[in-house]
Amino acid sequence: MWDSKQKGLALQVRPNGLRAWKVIYNFRGRTRWFHLGAGNAIGLEQARELARDIMYSVAKGEDPQADKRAQRNAGTFAELAERYLEDYAKRRNKSWRQSDKLVRRYLLPKWAKLEAKAITRSDVRLAIGRIAAPVLANQVLAAASAIFTFAVKQEVIAVNPCRGIDRNATTSRERVLDDSELPLFWHAFDKAGRAGIVLKLILLTGQRPGECSHIRSQHIVDGWWKMPGKPTEDWPGTKNGANHRVWLPEPVQALLSEIPNGKLAAPKLDPVMRSICNELGIADKVTPHDLRRTHGTKITALGFGRDAMNRVQNHKEGGIASVYDRHGYAEETKRIMEAVAAEIMRLAEGRAASGNVVPLRG
Repeated sequence: MWDSKQKGLALQVRPNGLRAWKVIYNFRGRTRWFHLGAGNAIGLEQARELARDIMYSVAKGEDPQADKRAQRNAGTFAELAERYLEDYAKRRNKSWRQSDKLVRRYLLPKWAKLEAKAITRSDVRLAIGRIAAPVLANQVLAAASAIFTFAVKQEVIAVNPCRGIDRNATTSRERVLDDSELPLFWHAFDKAGRAGIVLKLILLTGQRPGECSHIRSQHIVDGWWKMPGKPTEDWPGTKNGANHRVWLPEPVQALLSEIPNGKLAAPKLDPVMRSICNELGIADKVTPHDLRRTHGTKITALGFGRDAMNRVQNHKEGGIASVYDRHGYAEETKRIMEAVAAEIMRLAEGRAASGNVVPLRG
């Protein structure tokens, strides 16, 4: 039974005689039923007043029904973070381990017992402000925002408190290994065990650290490393989700022969790189990803061009051509990979360039 005065207000009468006040409104094309209370507990004038407040919220772009559901279902931030991890991140986010580690270290100590719906933008700013490193702060903010975005979509909370918080300004890294640094790092990799093998693979193939850490013998066919785009139990998938293949030059195949059972147990690379930089006295620190950048720089330095570098390193180009040209440029890719590996090995082993070049002595 619709009220004749207040828009959206209705009295629902069930066959068993129970009556309830409802406010019915539309939000983004969907009909919402907001329960005000039992018909014998709230009078008509009270119901009209409550309905007026509800319709005013809708006019401001809010969704009172979602807010009500969120207040009932949000739980603590720790519970929300666990739900996000199990119901979403593990299935769709290949970097979920890194994000989960950031959440556990920087957010859960302060937020674990807080109700998720009670966390405000000020709480987020305070948590992020405690992190001195700008890039790390941005990563923690992104991890928190992903959890709250999931909660909004699930109608667990109404608003993502991370929205509107500016990220720290950062500059793109341009660090590559100088030619004089290559032999120093190469010999240091010799002493770094499984991590050293992976770091050499990154430098010689230009592929992403996470992919090189999970290289599998079953993915190597006739000298080509064929990487499935989608993740499996022991493979993270490629970053852009596209299948990719790259030629493995002779030095790489020699490295792979050192891997027991054709499988590397994904070692942690960052602490190894930090330790190597400290041992070598390198002030401008080098990361595993900088080795990939070094390989890409060698591709262009040898005259193969940026397009060739993008193909080798699986940068997503888009467009219909990338769909039909997935296995093109095979011979060129072989030449590129062999030439870059040969140049890196020459520098790593301290050999002079071929041709009319005389090494300086003294």
